[in-house]
Parts: sequence; structure tokens; C-alpha cells
Amino acid sequence: MPPKTGHQRVKQLDYDEDGLYDDDYSDEGGGDGLGPEDREQMRQGTVQVKAALDPSISVSDVEIQEALWHYYYDVGKSVTYLKNKHAPAPKAATQANKPKQVSRFDQAANSAAKIEGKKASGPSPDDIVTNAQAKGHKPKKGHSKQANGDKLINKLAESVSSLTVEETPKVKSKNLNVLQEFENSNMKKAASFVVIGHVDHGKSTLMGRLLYDLKVIDQRSVDKLRKEAETIGKSSFALAWVMDQTSEERSRGVTVDIATNYFETEKTRFTILDAPGHQDFIPNMIAGASQADFAVLVIDAGTNSFESGLKGQTKEHALLVRSMGVQRLVIAVNKMDTISWSQARFDEISQQMTAFLTAASFSPKNLAFIPCAGLIGDNIIRPPPEGTIPGNWYTGPTLVEALDASEPAKRALSLPLRLTVSDVFRGGIMNPLSISGRLDAGSLQVGDAVLAMPAGETATVKGIEVEGEPVDWAVAGHIATLHLADIDAVHLRLGDIICSPAAPIKNVKAFQAKILAFEHVVPMSVDVFRGRMNAPAKVARLVAVLNKQSGEVEKKRPRIVQPGSVARVVVEMEREMPLDFGTRIVLRADGATVAAGLLESV
Repeated sequence: MPPKTGHQRVKQLDYDEDGLYDDDYSDEGGGDGLGPEDREQMRQGTVQVKAALDPSISVSDVEIQEALWHYYYDVGKSVTYLKNKHAPAPKAATQANKPKQVSRFDQAANSAAKIEGKKASGPSPDDIVTNAQAKGHKPKKGHSKQANGDKLINKLAESVSSLTVEETPKVKSKNLNVLQEFENSNMKKAASFVVIGHVDHGKSTLMGRLLYDLKVIDQRSVDKLRKEAETIGKSSFALAWVMDQTSEERSRGVTVDIATNYFETEKTRFTILDAPGHQDFIPNMIAGASQADFAVLVIDAGTNSFESGLKGQTKEHALLVRSMGVQRLVIAVNKMDTISWSQARFDEISQQMTAFLTAASFSPKNLAFIPCAGLIGDNIIRPPPEGTIPGNWYTGPTLVEALDASEPAKRALSLPLRLTVSDVFRGGIMNPLSISGRLDAGSLQVGDAVLAMPAGETATVKGIEVEGEPVDWAVAGHIATLHLADIDAVHLRLGDIICSPAAPIKNVKAFQAKILAFEHVVPMSVDVFRGRMNAPAKVARLVAVLNKQSGEVEKKRPRIVQPGSVARVVVEMEREMPLDFGTRIVLRADGATVAAGLLESV
């Protein structure tokens, strides 16, 4: 049965720096170390193994469960192992001239005996020793009884070791022309967006309302969440809990990690990436932005709330997503009901944000300001009721209409495969190890061999899911789940890159980048972030300050880079990180974002 540790069947695999676990860890599932989900998987696996085994083979539940645990719930391998272990003994010959069948273990023993000059039908090594002891037999001079026995045992062990358990067949590729399949699929256009903004500006509640109004979640689920929220005195958090699903997020009332959900309109299939707003979780927000085609910036229109947000994460988030390649922003001016849908306040926020965002290199044509009230659902998927807006000063699109108007980013289909790992987990019985993440470039299909970097370990794609549905292939732009075989979980971490063995990404320790400075930049210690992956580093050299528009050199070897300036710098890291030309990175120091930019050379 499984050892009594709680880490082996959890969704999220968090490894410490040494790759070791605390053996004293005890999960909440009980004394056997299995949680409710794992027990259900073990129960289902036991039923499937019993059904697959021949009725003549008698195997206990304990043996089945030991096999399932050993093979990570792989039913096929468990059945093969048990069949080999409990193969029925050969029946006695019914005819005089029919030779007796000998098991593989007997063959191994006979082979060892023959090597020592003994007949296969003679006594076994154990019998020789036993008879000698009974008769007081002494070995001849120059011969060691123990040595003879050891030789026989060693030969027997060698013969037995050559016996192997037959593995399940490898996953075979269908050898599809994935790009042709994609062109012929006539899929709806797909887009993913990250929801950003200052803490408590209503991001999760706004997305929860959108999903509720689009009937992605039902009334019964919302009622259940509302009852749970009322129990701890947070009734207004019910819709936010549609996105914030962990106990930590619900108790703290803030989003901690990236929450993912899906919905579709008549034109588009959307993936929502709800990012944390709190400054403690900026790295998680960076990870969300790296997966997004565009962003929804949520602003609290309430008195003083917008101003405090502008001094906090509103500015930093906007700068970060721009640095991560996001060009389009939908600005949801939220909580308009708390200021009686004031046109003056909406215009004030729009003017200040437009000035800031255009200075941060956003094009005005890629900005859309939408007034809304997330908690009550006004102007999310339908306009506010008649008389809600004084003088009907706003007649523009709803939030969903503005999302639908966003053009999806161009897919990098012809480039080599690059997938950024955003989650590593052990799931169902048939898929013991899985990862999920966005395909930044290229394509893949079931049966493909892939390479995990920086570990440099290969794996086989056993299955693919997109939006929870099994598929044969996936292309750039998809956020996919890959079920892997032939790789151990210790070789996979959040932020790793899955690539093609034929065109691998390189592990590098130093690079040159063009950065936009958010703070003063000098030769200094920093942390380099690429999505969820990060490494300690230092800005080793300031090469030049560049012109923002033309990119031409304005000053060589500056002593300092001022905030808002564009510069070329050389960064040296303490450990290798998989990076490509054109990769977007973020530099942080002392809990603040210092700069963000683009790799020019590695």
C-alpha cells in the first residue's frame, strides 16, 4: 500500500530546492495518506483491474492496490504485472508421450543447475544442503559447500533477472498534418485575456457576474456560494468565489493565484485568466499576462479608490502587460452604481488613464472604456435598465460586446513548439502525470515526443485536452492540458518550457535585452522573471540608452537609466534558464518591478 505521505497525489506539485519532501507530512484524507479523490481513483482502478483479469487468477484487493500505486494508477501496466505474477501453473500432461511444461522460473533454476554439471531432474541446491546436514556429510577437500551454493544462487539470480514484465504499448502518433487540420476545422476564433487591476477593485466579482449572466454557472451553484459567504460574514464575495476557489483566497478575500475559466459568445471562445491584484502576488500576475492575447483592466470608480489604485497596482499592472506584449486593453470602470453613474467621474477617469496609457506605448485606438457595475450586473452582457444612467449619457457597447470586438493575436504556427508550463498535476487513473499551459508557438499532436527544459528530459504526449475536451492536436494560442508518459514529475516545474527535441530552446546564463525602466536602473542585483520561472541575477552592464521611437542609441555606457527610459543592458543569472530570442522578461528587486523588456541576444 502507499506510504503515509500526503504529497504524492496532489494536484499541485511543489518541490523544494533539493527536490525532497517532508516524510512527516500527513494529509487530511486519513491514516493511509490518501485523500478522498485518491481513494476514489484507487477504488475505480481496483474495479477496472478486476474486470480485466481472468477469473482463474485469484488476486487480493491489497495486491491490486499495490500494483496501481506502483504504476501510478496505470491500469494496463498493473494488469500485465499481476497476470505475470499469478500466471496459473501448467497442467499435468494427459498423455504419456506429452512432455511436461516447465515454468520460466523452473527453466532458470534448471539452467543454473546445468551450468554446475547437474541434471535438471536432480535435487535442488536446497535439497543438497539439507541432505548433507542430515547425513553429517562433509564436503571434499578443496571444495566449499557454501561456495557451491552461492554459485548456484548467483546463476539462478542472473537467469531470473532476465525475465521482464511486458510493458504496455507506446502511444502511436496518427501522423496528422496539424496545420492542415487546423485550417480545415473552421473553429470559432479563440482569445484569452488576463484580468488585472488594483486589489479590491472588483476583478473576481466582475468575472463571476459575467459567467453567471452567460449561464456558465447555474443559480444553484451561486446560491451555495452565497450561503457559504454569509456564514463567514462576506455575503458580497459570493460571485468572486466563482473564480477564487481555494480556502486561502476565500478566507483572505483576495485572489492569490491565476484562476482560469471559459465562456463563449456567438463569435469567440474566450479563456479568462483572473490575476491577483495584491502586490505580494505580482509574480503570479506576470504569469497570467504571459498567457494572454489582451487584458481587461478593472478600475474602481469610487471616491478615492481610483486615485489610490493609480498609485498602487493599476499603473504597475498596465506597464507589465504592455511589456509582456499585450497591445489591447479593455478598461472596465467598475462600481459605477456607487457613484450614481456619474458621467463627470467616468470622463475624469478615462482622461487620466488615456494620458498614462498612451505614455506607456498603448495606442489610443486599442483602448476601450466601459462603465459597468459588476456586483449587480449592469452593462456586463446587457445595458442597464432604463433610467439607471442619468440622461442616458452612455450608449456604447457592453463589456461582452467590447471583448467580442477584440481581434485575436496572430498565431505563431510555423515556429518551433514552445509551451510554457503553468500547472503540473497528477490526475486520473489513466493519466498519472499531466501539465497545462499556453502554446506560445508551433503545434503538437498525440504521440509526439517532447522535451522539457531546463531539465532536458524527454516525454511522450499520451493525450491532449483543450477547454476540458480531449483532442488529437493543439496549436499556438491554445491553452492545453497534456497527459505525459515516460517522464517523472521531478523533472517538471511551473514555468518550464516544453519544446520539440528537433528544435530545442537553449538554457542560458547571460543575455542582452532591451528594457523599459520603471525605476532607476543601475548595475544591481535583480530577479529575472519569465512567466512563472525566475532566477536570481544581476544587471552586469548598462550598454546604452535608446530613443523610444526610433530605437537609435542616444547615450553609450550610461551610469544610470532613468524611469520611463528605454535602454540596452546585459544581465547575468546565477543559474541557467531556457530563453529564446524575443522572449519577454521582467526584472524585479526588493518586491518591486524595476524594468521589463525583450531579449535581443543570448
